[in-house]
Amino acid sequence: MAEAAAAALVKVIFQKLADEAFKRYARSQNIHSELKQLGSTLSQIQALLNDASDKEITDESVRLWLNSLQHLAYDIDDVLDDVATEAMHRELTPESEASTSMPKNNNRGNETSLLESDVIGREIEKEKLINKLLQDEPSKENFSVLPIVGMGGVGKTTLARFLYNDTQVKGRFELHAWVCVSDDFDISKITKTIFQAVSNENKEFADLNQLQLALKEKLKEKRFLLVLDDVWHENFNDWENLVLPFHSGAHGSKVIMTSRKEQLLKMLGFDNLDHLETLSSEDALSLFAVHALGVDNLDSHPTLRPKGERIVEKCGRLPLALKAIGRLLRAKTDEEKWDEVLNSKIWDSKSVGDFSADWKVIFPALMLSYHELPANLKRLFAYCSLFPKDYLFDREELVLLWLGEGFLNKSNAAKSPERLGYEYFEELLSRSFFQQSPNEEPLFVMHDLMNDLATFVAGEFFSRDDNRMATEDVAKYRHMSFIRDEYVAYHKFEAFKRAKGLRTLLAVYVGVHQSWNEFYLSSKILVDLHPELPLLRVLSLSRFSISEVPNSIGSLKHLRYLNLSETDIKELPDNVGNLYNLETLIVFGCKSLTQLPKSFSKLKKLRHFDMRDTPRLKKLPLGIGELKSLQTLTKIIIEGHGGFALTELKGLKDLHGEISIKGLNKVQSSMHAREAKLSLKGIDKLELKWDDVSGRETLEKEILNELMPCSDKLKMLEVKYYKGIEFPNWVGDPSFHQLVHVSLRGCRKCTSLPPLGQLPSLKGLLIQGMDDLKVISLELSRTTDVTFPSLEILSFEDMSSWKVWSTNSDVMFPRLRELQIKRCPNLIDVSLEALPSVRVLRIEGCGESVLRSLAQSASSNTKLKIRSILGLTDEVWRGVIKYLGAVEELCIQNCDEIRYLWESDAEASKERKRRMRITLGAISYHLLRSWI
Repeated sequence: MAEAAAAALVKVIFQKLADEAFKRYARSQNIHSELKQLGSTLSQIQALLNDASDKEITDESVRLWLNSLQHLAYDIDDVLDDVATEAMHRELTPESEASTSMPKNNNRGNETSLLESDVIGREIEKEKLINKLLQDEPSKENFSVLPIVGMGGVGKTTLARFLYNDTQVKGRFELHAWVCVSDDFDISKITKTIFQAVSNENKEFADLNQLQLALKEKLKEKRFLLVLDDVWHENFNDWENLVLPFHSGAHGSKVIMTSRKEQLLKMLGFDNLDHLETLSSEDALSLFAVHALGVDNLDSHPTLRPKGERIVEKCGRLPLALKAIGRLLRAKTDEEKWDEVLNSKIWDSKSVGDFSADWKVIFPALMLSYHELPANLKRLFAYCSLFPKDYLFDREELVLLWLGEGFLNKSNAAKSPERLGYEYFEELLSRSFFQQSPNEEPLFVMHDLMNDLATFVAGEFFSRDDNRMATEDVAKYRHMSFIRDEYVAYHKFEAFKRAKGLRTLLAVYVGVHQSWNEFYLSSKILVDLHPELPLLRVLSLSRFSISEVPNSIGSLKHLRYLNLSETDIKELPDNVGNLYNLETLIVFGCKSLTQLPKSFSKLKKLRHFDMRDTPRLKKLPLGIGELKSLQTLTKIIIEGHGGFALTELKGLKDLHGEISIKGLNKVQSSMHAREAKLSLKGIDKLELKWDDVSGRETLEKEILNELMPCSDKLKMLEVKYYKGIEFPNWVGDPSFHQLVHVSLRGCRKCTSLPPLGQLPSLKGLLIQGMDDLKVISLELSRTTDVTFPSLEILSFEDMSSWKVWSTNSDVMFPRLRELQIKRCPNLIDVSLEALPSVRVLRIEGCGESVLRSLAQSASSNTKLKIRSILGLTDEVWRGVIKYLGAVEELCIQNCDEIRYLWESDAEASKERKRRMRITLGAISYHLLRSWI
């Protein structure tokens, strides 16, 4: 708790005092002896901290002393940061006449649907609930609710996961969705999550009404299984509004609801609820053994078994506690360590905070798991208290925030701070402090009770705004966050002004962002606030509708992290260059941003600059190539006549991640491309774009050849408006074994495709706008073995000269599930083998022969969408429909040459029984006569 944070902060201060540049500046200012004395005092403090950890748990006076000490450490660190910043300022502006005195500081101190591998026990509950899911119980509604009620940490979510992933259960339902609800019962967010799960679409809707209509259509006459996990809300009217679209589903649909609360369920008619009890002693011991030693039981460890049994009872046989303590003892078989855990004073701690009854039961086990963390991990975990329950954590975003706070100071020269951050995150994940998110695969959530633990251990240094700032004494806080509201009241920021020692101000949000959400923040708030918070190191105003950044931003000389993503800003003030400590700058999604300040080159410490999706930004400031610390530079704009040159990438040796290089037609020599040395950088997503103007074929091929990235890293490749006749050999080379997505757009002069079929991991491929390409056949693969072994989605668009598509491979597209061909009017010869895995087929602006061939090859597809098919007559349609036996969803638009869907009433009746969903464009409404 306070001891860990103070110890970590003292360590940071020692590192600053040891810095050679810092010491040189201190000597030049005649403050070297004072700093030496400070180091001696800190050494004495550090010795006391080593003895304070256990006493803090039981002695309130020790805890208060540690809090005071940590405030002091914060203040000392702020003073030293002033000195270091002044030293940096003098290096950059040697002619300045800065003050030579020592600066003075007057400030006082989500759950996942993925099944776990260790679901132990609950056999009776599993069987009972599975039977209910598989049976059609009498119900007035098309869906029924299956409640799982119990205290926090008892395993409600784990049981729901087991039911959700059961093979029999999955086979019974056509549609499946999992939503983590928690205490924020936002109908829009919940509905959006369900829609995305059942449709595999990420559409934006104007309002909730449109969203619910779309969900109603997706659920129509389909039997669905929905899990609403961790429901706290008890308002019956809100429930009624949420389930409006559910009524369109087929009879027998089920909604599994996990909850600690009973009131809503009682309003739904559940008078006698069965509560999920704690695990049996035997099952609890087995779960503990799995996480502690990787075994099913402790029979092979007879001396540890009685200790394990006592630990299990101390954990209250609660699965969450058993996992936390089990992973704490992971692979440790010495009795002394088990005794240490068993006899810890934490089990008897009375100071458990103002939380729920569930929390008080599980607190000792979770607290013990936290107590055993190294000091640096304790501080990182406490930092997560700034985020609300059910917040979706992005690992990279969190690591950059930790970096900005100074939590990742380099202790190992072989590893970057970011690499340390990723390792620390993985360690917290492995100890169950984080969990994989349900529907967002790369994101993570924190269990509610873990969030309570983070809030508890954060103490008086971290605060998450719960609309109580106006009355609370906020002066003590160093790190604060607030929920992003539609309109942020001025009085809320008035409260922030009182936190003069504040280092962190984060705007956070829970759940899925909706396109219709707008968040407004007065410019007056920003103008008034910045001067009041001079010690800010982390500032995030992401997604607010702010159009300008006040000049006062340049006075935040301690700032390390600035996030202005998805705001309406048009430019950054020129004094941004005064932010000498800035390490991360995010302007992602700032669609109105037109220019960057000329002073940008002064940001010598900048490591991460994210400017993705800034379409109006056409020019980079001079000197970016001199920022040697840069690791992230997402957009590079090549200019002629003294502007940014491709050769400037040569000095940015640590660049990695996503990079988009635009204006390649302005590169005058392939040697310049070679000097960029892309192959030596860890680029995993690469966009190479020429302007859509005439080019020099040979030179462009040479340039593209020299821009070959590292084959071991690349995952996504996009090439736009390349003017070469063919691609260099590296494009499609099987050594790019991590490459999963390729997009070739507007390469109008290319007469052949590269051998992309050789890429072993390729999942998505888009070919668009290749005007001179006429035949696709042998060039896709230079072998007769399996071609495109992993490809799942294939799209061809705007291929005006394409005539022939044939294959020469023994096995082609074994995993292709979605095929799309649009606006290829001259394609007439399609000779493909069977496409057994294709489930979605979209054809638009092509001749009827394409539809005939692909309907036959992809006869297992379940969704067919056709539009503007040339020559599609009744006779041709009769030849097509015999291959549509598996189609469940049919969409026809702008096909006015066919007069009916089925030739006879008998055929139409047969298809009606199959309940095929049919969507017709306005010009095709006459086809309804053969259906109704």
